[in-house]
Amino acid sequence: MSSVSPPEKPAASGRDSKASSLSDISKSKLEDKTSSVENLVDEEPTPFRWLDYLLGRKRTNQPDLDAVSTRRSVFDDPALAKHYWPNPDYENLHRFDPDARWTYREEKALVRKIDWRVMLWAAISFSALNLDRGNLTQANTDNFLPDLKMTTNDYNLGNSVFRLAFLSAELPSQLVSKRLGPDVWIPIQMCAWSIVTMAQFFLNGRTTFLVCRGVLGFMQGGFIPDLILYLSYFYTKNELPLRLSLFWISMNVCTILGSFIAFGVLRMRGILGRAGWRWLFLVEGGITLIVGIATFFMMPPSPTQTKTWFRPKGWFTEREEIIAVSRVLRDDPTKGDMHNRQALTPRKLWRALCDYDLWPLYIIGLMFGIPTSPPAQYLTLSLRNLGFNTFETNLLTIPSAVGTIITMWVIALVSETVHDRAYVSMLEDVWCLPFLIALRALPDKPDPWVFYALATVLLSYPYTHPIQVGWCSRNAGSVASRTVNASLYNMFVQASAIISSNIYRKDDAPNYRRGNSWLIGVCAFNCIILYPGVKAYYKWKNASRDKIWNAMSPEEKAEYLSTTKDKGNRRLDFRFAH
Repeated sequence: MSSVSPPEKPAASGRDSKASSLSDISKSKLEDKTSSVENLVDEEPTPFRWLDYLLGRKRTNQPDLDAVSTRRSVFDDPALAKHYWPNPDYENLHRFDPDARWTYREEKALVRKIDWRVMLWAAISFSALNLDRGNLTQANTDNFLPDLKMTTNDYNLGNSVFRLAFLSAELPSQLVSKRLGPDVWIPIQMCAWSIVTMAQFFLNGRTTFLVCRGVLGFMQGGFIPDLILYLSYFYTKNELPLRLSLFWISMNVCTILGSFIAFGVLRMRGILGRAGWRWLFLVEGGITLIVGIATFFMMPPSPTQTKTWFRPKGWFTEREEIIAVSRVLRDDPTKGDMHNRQALTPRKLWRALCDYDLWPLYIIGLMFGIPTSPPAQYLTLSLRNLGFNTFETNLLTIPSAVGTIITMWVIALVSETVHDRAYVSMLEDVWCLPFLIALRALPDKPDPWVFYALATVLLSYPYTHPIQVGWCSRNAGSVASRTVNASLYNMFVQASAIISSNIYRKDDAPNYRRGNSWLIGVCAFNCIILYPGVKAYYKWKNASRDKIWNAMSPEEKAEYLSTTKDKGNRRLDFRFAH
């Protein structure tokens, strides 16, 4: 945040053009309340309005669509505004108006447009990532390992190499993205990994398999934090977690579509003397290459930079740009800290790495996914070993993907409604624990359908990763920190996947009782110690700051804000979400 005082507004501001798009009723309401803070909204409506919509229920407490929906902000206090004003080189500064007011109708229409224009293509791009990093599981149903004369241990090693390369690329990718802009770097990544995916058509053994997995992981690393940073330019902190849930829901939709694609493509075994899995890599890599090329034209740098030679009218009107920028900065002034083409300095990078208040979330990133990853990775292999054929196996993976779509969306709604992160995120492990115990207790030769039922319900767990990504983003407190910390969090998630890839071992097959015992222990640790401990830490941290901040006089607070060297979540006026 800049300490530069807000510039004087010109006499002929955009106020007239902003009001021109309103209905007569909205005009009169906003004209009466343009510079007043009395009618501002304290918080956003509950996200359960989505659930009411899905269920077809009509709410009795809906706000007047023509009422002012602008949320209260530090920019409403002239004494505070100058301490939170965006930096002079912030790319959207020309559209930021702290006196602007807008209605629920306008904001709802704008957010819907952003969802269709920005969020939809982000989900498609994310689906492309998951199509190419998930097709190895489907290739396993078509004798992939025997064709290359490899074992399940080689398969585990390939997954570990992929994750290690993915992890190693996270931070470098973020640094490149912050310099070039995610709108440029993301499609470059997509095209690069699509070519590597297609090259897997020519695999001839263990060495080429491991090389391709490493290169593929390095090309894909950093993509998720890059995309999350990009979405944060358009959404408020309360809107982002629900969109991230949709983001990961698209992953499961992709899993379903990928199963149907595999069902058809794997039948090409024998064409030109090639195995079906080779055609699978070639076809799916070609699909994502097309999406990657299209992404160059579908990702504008920011809400005020949608006009270009191939999109001369842009996506938003001047009024919509003012609302888009002002509502995001009113919600989180730190988003005006940096330009979207501004590289991170070594000092900012080091400060973000040393932000120990986010380390508890990194530990969660390391631990939370371990109990579910091995059963998910080995589902297709286990089903084949139990007697299901290639095509049955691919179709049997669909129900758990559908189940996760439902539970993930519900858990995100619950999190935003009860304003809790730690205990709601813990529900993923609470869900998994009894089913892991049941899998551990199965006999040596289980009934195939009993195993399938347990595995399917287990893998329908409420995936809380989107909540935790939003949690980490919210607690970062600045653009520079958010950029680095998103990568660090995801690096720990990838480290978790490396650990998970080595829990089920060949000497423990086919029931993996030793591996499941480890999973049960990790799951219990997460539920009993990890999540409650992280919540307790953040509650203690907030209480400590409240004690200091509330004891200060208004003059002392103003003096602190004007002289402090603290940045982001180090400031005394910052509170951690938990």
